[in-house]
Amino acid sequence: MLYYLSQQILDWSAGTAWAESVSSLRLFGYITFRSAGAAITALLLSWMLGPRVICWLKRLKFGQDYRDKAEEAGNLTARLLSKKGTPTMGGILIILALNFTTLLWAKWETMVQLTLLSVVVLTALGFYDDYAKITQQSGAGTRASVKLLVQTALALFIGFYLWNMPSKSKLITEIMVPFYKYPVLTGAAVAGLTLTTLTIVGSSNAVNLTDGLDGLAIGCTVIVSLVFVILTYLAGNVKTAAYLQIPYVPGAGELTVFCSALVGAGLGFLWFNCHPAQMFMGDTGSLAIGGALGIVAVLIHQPLVLMIAGGIFVLEAGSVLIQTGYYRYTRRRFGTGRRVFLMAPIHHHFEKKGWYESQVVMRFYILCVLFAVLALSTLKIR
Repeated sequence: MLYYLSQQILDWSAGTAWAESVSSLRLFGYITFRSAGAAITALLLSWMLGPRVICWLKRLKFGQDYRDKAEEAGNLTARLLSKKGTPTMGGILIILALNFTTLLWAKWETMVQLTLLSVVVLTALGFYDDYAKITQQSGAGTRASVKLLVQTALALFIGFYLWNMPSKSKLITEIMVPFYKYPVLTGAAVAGLTLTTLTIVGSSNAVNLTDGLDGLAIGCTVIVSLVFVILTYLAGNVKTAAYLQIPYVPGAGELTVFCSALVGAGLGFLWFNCHPAQMFMGDTGSLAIGGALGIVAVLIHQPLVLMIAGGIFVLEAGSVLIQTGYYRYTRRRFGTGRRVFLMAPIHHHFEKKGWYESQVVMRFYILCVLFAVLALSTLKIR
């Protein structure tokens, strides 16, 4: 919005006496300026709305009145505070700040519109799941099959949409891998659609699984988003993309504004979500921001780089798959299920080993930064 308003003013003032006085509005033409503005705006908006959202959630009694899975398992000797009663659905704060800020600072190009639309769909899915958990006595929420169906349908829609756009079809038909500058597959629509679906659905659910400790999911999301601030900017600049020999994607630069807004909104939410958390994002936030990261990775033709940058999310999701698979295998084989980890996702494993919640979160942050550096190294090691 601000970009279009500034350009309109510059056009009106061209050739007039006050053209010089509004010349500073040319700054809105720079992605770097608008990205910085988006990050700051989202942060301030989150700080301003945070206390109001917490009060609103408490008034509506949208709190976690059920014990979380870690507490139900027991034996968490390092956990000092119960999370029962803390307001959930706080992801509304992230999404409000993210969407409003992006619309305010970004150009309304197809990539931005597609990303924001997907975020809204996943937010609605997460909100429905959170509401079901609150209203159902069992706290089970929406069936996993229903969530997976909606996520898959959304991912396939994005994949087919890009495939049928002449200017974006290579995002689907060509497969890029980290540390290699040429496509490893061309004309591979089926493989591309599969990879797109796995990236979006996997990222959405991985962030959701990571959201189990105060500040863990949103802190890691901020770190990964910073990586994609850099990657989207480089992918959208024809000169830097050519120099670094990475895929150039016209219009990807505007996703830099979106990722910057996600950084600002994430930091603002972390202010209220750090230990001891005043509110949780719930599926309302985790499904949406996880899906958003997956969509951005697809749109800049770097879906597999997300697996590196989001290494923590991969570890969290992988621990659940390993634990579940091994338990079912051993139950069939030996009659009694066995476990690889003390508890999954893996952050609860370390809790049960006696780590304090804040220790787990901070150490996972450190690992996330290392994964982020490794992801950025793919820009030069090709």
